[in-house]
Amino acid sequence: MNVFFLFTWIMEIFDWTPFDSNPIDAFLQGLVGACGVSVLYNLVRVYNFIQTCSDSDIISRNKQRSSSFVSPLRRNWRASLQFWCLTVLLSLVGSRVSSLIVLEFSLRAISAWTSAGLDAGARSADLLLIQCQFSLGCSLTCTLAFLHQGALHSSLSLCLAAALSWALASYSSSLLSHVVRLFPLHSTERYCGKCISLLTSGHNILASLQRVVVLAFAVATVASTATVYDHFLSQRDAIKFWTPLTLCYAMLVVYSTQEDQTGTESNLHTVVVRLGGLLVLMLTVGNWSDVLHALIALLGEVVCVLSSQDLLQGLIKVI
Repeated sequence: MNVFFLFTWIMEIFDWTPFDSNPIDAFLQGLVGACGVSVLYNLVRVYNFIQTCSDSDIISRNKQRSSSFVSPLRRNWRASLQFWCLTVLLSLVGSRVSSLIVLEFSLRAISAWTSAGLDAGARSADLLLIQCQFSLGCSLTCTLAFLHQGALHSSLSLCLAAALSWALASYSSSLLSHVVRLFPLHSTERYCGKCISLLTSGHNILASLQRVVVLAFAVATVASTATVYDHFLSQRDAIKFWTPLTLCYAMLVVYSTQEDQTGTESNLHTVVVRLGGLLVLMLTVGNWSDVLHALIALLGEVVCVLSSQDLLQGLIKVI
């Protein structure tokens, strides 16, 4: 009991609580964000597998080893661990830090797209689709937090959103399992509706995902801009203090896009550079909770990078 009061006293001193709002609402927002990341992760893997199996020789060779291509038990165990880790981390990251992450990644994506050529721009967009996993989760959580700010029945609305997100994530996971186990056989026998649809229109999965992700970031950018203005820029003389720091951070982000980030080590280096700059901003203009949330976001980015090694390798092969 004394330990509980001591913990409460420490939180009051540093003006910090684990959640920005109701813990139930924060958990539901994190669940929606993790479901969005899971849908992106599963559909990109489906796309990679379909492109790998597009050659008839590969299809005939995969008939004998489709069941052993990847262990379903190990894949499900890793996916479940990643999913619940992201749910917890996205629940803990506050809307202030999530909004800054969204704005930072949007700036990085625009810079990478405008600085690259036509072919290189398409390749860069495909790689950014893999690298945006945690930022996509933050975009969903900060958008939900902005839309439900001050709502009377926010928990009920978030429950409905979480249920729909869970259904979409479950369907994408079952589709991935079906494709990995049966697509090499069904694509030649042509008696499975799912595999026939993927065989004819599976090459459009990546383009459709890009459009959906761009729409999600566009909406989140509006919500993030409003959140950043309310919490940071509306204070007196805040513009004078934020302008040089933001310019330096933007230059740091643009510098990180000039390198060819296709490996795990380079992606981890980029994550450290990006969120290291965010941590400096929070140490300068934020409070202790923002600093902690930035560290939690760093952990979430590392989890996404480590779990997407096969996605990067498969995407590099098909593009």
